[in-house]
Amino acid sequence: MPVPVPRQRAIPAVESGQAPAATASGGPSKEEAPRTDGTIEKHNGTTHLTLLVIEDDPGGSTLVPELLDAAGNPIRVRTARNLTEAERLLTDDVHCILLDLALPAPVRGGDDELAVLKHVLELAPRHAVLALTTSGDAERGTEAVRVGAQDYLFRDELDSRLLSRAIRYAVERKRSDTAERRLAEGRLRAQENRRLERGLLPTPLLEGSSLRFAARYRPGRSRALLGGDFYDVVRTPDGTVHAMIGDVCGHGPDEAALGVELRIAWRALTLAGLCGDELLGTLQQVLEHERSDDEIFATLCTVDIAPDGRRAGLCLAGHPAPLVARPGRPARLLPYDNNGPALGLLPGARWPRMQVELGREWSLMLYTDGLIEGRIGAGKERLGQDGMVEMVRRQLSEGLQGEALLRAAVSEVRELNGGELTDDVAVLLLDRTG
Repeated sequence: MPVPVPRQRAIPAVESGQAPAATASGGPSKEEAPRTDGTIEKHNGTTHLTLLVIEDDPGGSTLVPELLDAAGNPIRVRTARNLTEAERLLTDDVHCILLDLALPAPVRGGDDELAVLKHVLELAPRHAVLALTTSGDAERGTEAVRVGAQDYLFRDELDSRLLSRAIRYAVERKRSDTAERRLAEGRLRAQENRRLERGLLPTPLLEGSSLRFAARYRPGRSRALLGGDFYDVVRTPDGTVHAMIGDVCGHGPDEAALGVELRIAWRALTLAGLCGDELLGTLQQVLEHERSDDEIFATLCTVDIAPDGRRAGLCLAGHPAPLVARPGRPARLLPYDNNGPALGLLPGARWPRMQVELGREWSLMLYTDGLIEGRIGAGKERLGQDGMVEMVRRQLSEGLQGEALLRAAVSEVRELNGGELTDDVAVLLLDRTG
């Protein structure tokens, strides 16, 4: 905030070039009056500004002349002789405070010349404040602006025109400062949220593996980077590659947080040597302890690929089966006959591990139901697993693979839906080229 230079008369900072003018007419419009929270308050088409004067002159009325706003309406004036009275009179309809810096400071202020101003700024952080001092103490007025006042005026040179204009500009400047601060705070929060959400997405641990990895993630929440879907891939010291994808029911911030917790727990348990039914049973315990509601559940698909890359173990907990594609064969779904219940639905549930043959070269795609539950056109028909399989078969025949394949799949599903998908979408691809 600019600091006004010392002046020889009571000219508001806006006139001396220290603050921007509010409007072309020199103040708020006739229909709108600035509120202390930075919004605009309407009073039946007429502006009514209210000034709270805090000064220790018992008469009070001799300090402030008759004041008019830009439209010629009287500015209402309240007078407080001390900070106790000021706190009682400081209601939401007060727009500006005129504070006499000569007012006795609070006991806790000590030798601080601006203790009374700092106390008022703490008391009224949303209100415009004008500091009042003597013409021989411009330095104190300048310091008051640096501390947080919108402007300063000279007590012995007040007149109705200058004070009226100072009030109007102080109110508008405070409103503008408040709006700018809120905008900056909103941008900062958005940046922090984006950094946080990006940091919560997994970094695959595949060092030493010949498998190629690709993933796409698209949350259903508007303007979000993370939803209730989650995935991860790690390679354990024995050379086994473990992949997982899951979906917490719902797609809000609570579901996103729970998904991250489950992903981190899965990675820790996998690296600790758990697999199959034992791992899923432990994850269910984690979910039951961490969920905010007993109705919340999560589906999960885990795959552990043998070190030679030709075989894999598959566990499904209420989740769609992965898709496998091999050279010279049409893409198909892996078996899902032994699909167990979603995590969090049945206490003591079991999840059988199925052994599947992959072969020498293959592509394995794990996905969440957001990829298959989008609509086809304007009707109620969904893409479904069969539609997804046909779509991926065609895309593979066109030579798409890796990131390009996933990007094309998600884009086509969105186009078939006629716009953005309402559910989260996560899809990952593991390739072995022999």
